[in-house]
Amino acid sequence: MSLTITRNDSDVQQDVLRELKWDPRVSETEVGVQVNQGVVALTGFVTNYGKRLAAAEAAHRVSGVLDVANDLEVKIPGLGRRTDAEIADSVRSSLRWDVFVPDEKIRTTVSKGWVTLEGEVDRWIQRLDAERTIQRLAGVVGVTNNITVKATLIDPLRVRNAIEGALSRRAEREAHGIVVKVEDGVVRLNGPVRSWGERHAVEQAAGYAQGVRRVDSRLTVDPYL
Repeated sequence: MSLTITRNDSDVQQDVLRELKWDPRVSETEVGVQVNQGVVALTGFVTNYGKRLAAAEAAHRVSGVLDVANDLEVKIPGLGRRTDAEIADSVRSSLRWDVFVPDEKIRTTVSKGWVTLEGEVDRWIQRLDAERTIQRLAGVVGVTNNITVKATLIDPLRVRNAIEGALSRRAEREAHGIVVKVEDGVVRLNGPVRSWGERHAVEQAAGYAQGVRRVDSRLTVDPYL
């Protein structure tokens, strides 16, 4: 008989604050943290989009966190502001220099520091790589990813088996209890994982598969499995 020990919200809150202080990319003085039944709410203002993402990543790393509501706003100080034309040049250059991104297939628009990505790529993972490439660029306040994945004829059973095989090769127990369904190029993931790190790893493994147009993740995080 196993004993499940849950963590109270106060302990989780203190650990999130400690994790924010530990992460050199984030200033914990910029971020307010509230926790309600394992759901962390981040509030406040940060000076760049990269910090906003890093703060959420830090919160996700803490044991007992079930979800994160990232309400942080990006306010770039005067000396750090860049024109949309400058940001657009940086975005295009970054996409061009990333060996995993087919930049010639991607269109970009920048409005008041907000970057919108459009186009069609061959794989779901390329869509994610394009977004990751520009998230930390100076002047960027947000990203909308409207990139689609080219539709191809696939055998759903073959794709599902390939994804399940990839999960079974993992050192962690990410594959345990996860149900994979494939329909019209959309992969649906159901089941529990122990952490956001495991959830991300499962989603990424699914996105690597040829023919996947979208990953619909319905995985739930339960650190007390």
